[in-house]
Amino acid sequence: MSLSLPDFPWDSLAPYRQRAASHPEGLIDLSVGSPVDPSPAVAPEALEEASQAPSYPLTAGSAELVEAMANWWERRRGTGPLSEREVIPSIGSKEMVGLLPTLLGLSSGDTVVIPEIAYPTYAIGAHVVGARVVASNDPAQWPRETKLVWLNSPGNPTGQVRDVDYLRDALVAARELGAVIASDECYAELGWEAHDVPSLLDSRVVQGDRSGALALYSTSKQSNLAGYRAALVAGDGEFIQTILGVRKHLGLIMPAPIQAALGAVLGDDTHVAAQKEIYRGRRQMVRQALLAADFRVDHSEAGLYLWVTRDEDCWDTLSWFAQRGVLVAPGSFYGEGGERHVRVALTVSDKHAEALGARLST
Repeated sequence: MSLSLPDFPWDSLAPYRQRAASHPEGLIDLSVGSPVDPSPAVAPEALEEASQAPSYPLTAGSAELVEAMANWWERRRGTGPLSEREVIPSIGSKEMVGLLPTLLGLSSGDTVVIPEIAYPTYAIGAHVVGARVVASNDPAQWPRETKLVWLNSPGNPTGQVRDVDYLRDALVAARELGAVIASDECYAELGWEAHDVPSLLDSRVVQGDRSGALALYSTSKQSNLAGYRAALVAGDGEFIQTILGVRKHLGLIMPAPIQAALGAVLGDDTHVAAQKEIYRGRRQMVRQALLAADFRVDHSEAGLYLWVTRDEDCWDTLSWFAQRGVLVAPGSFYGEGGERHVRVALTVSDKHAEALGARLST
């Protein structure tokens, strides 16, 4: 028996990529948020120092990594102190997004709630276990069969940031349903127009009670470590330990050298601030080029993308960009509510960011 899943969305971009790549000045790829800048020096230095790793690493993370993760959540995300039972590393945040329904023991008959405009992997993780998927942003509308609620703030693709009041209302609603609520916060360090990007685990939200709540974070964006697959999860200690137990059985272990690198970057805020300023400059250039080409930028107050439209079918917009040697992602990848938008990534070289204005003016 084979598992029936949708085709991988980005495979459908092949003809548009080919058309964009035929541009005389080459392809400008704004379709995927894959970092292009070097990893910070602290990462390869820690990796090299830990490269002799003959023994099995701990699934829960080394003592040094556990301390670094707990300190990071408290320092950067306002959680207050976390115990060693409330944090765990993951092999990238996408792995946790895709596997969380499995790790929590969900099955057919259960319901997973995802945002109305959402990263496709939230739904894929539910499909893997046969759960029903409901797209809803309104906690009052979540079905009583709900066992897992996904939040994503800052959102991918929209860049929308949920405030403390929304997060608190969502947490209360999930608890009333007996559901786990998980917040994917991998773009949290990249706030632009939003000066407060609260975590679901923020002390103002949980008010001393983290039961039923999980939050995910990744160093892929803040530290250009997408190739390291280095991420972390925090929250309700009971659920963290459940996840840890299943991961032990399945052998889902972050390699020891990567654990060392993750701990190093979590302890160094300087490189994060520097990378943010690089993205700020690119964001300004890309945004100005889009506005000059009569696009409207919606939300996008945080994160690595601009959510843009000129009120036409997203595939027509995609074709328009491809003719100018630029590849973007169609909003339909993220749900029906995105069919008249495209997502434009900021993970592009300075050279291409500067060239974009001339491309889009033709």
